[in-house]
Amino acid sequence: MKKLFKVLAIVNKVLLPKVSNKDLTKLSKIDQLIVAYRYWVTKNSLN
Repeated sequence: MKKLFKVLAIVNKVLLPKVSNKDLTKLSKIDQLIVAYRYWVTKNSLN
């Protein structure tokens, strides 16, 4: 299962937009979903 999250993390890094330079409180709902999804995948790939 951990390998799946590692692969997802690599895919996220390549395909999804980066929002690290934006103010997180002013993001649209779609951008908030992307940030939450990337956080969830990263958290699970590190465990």
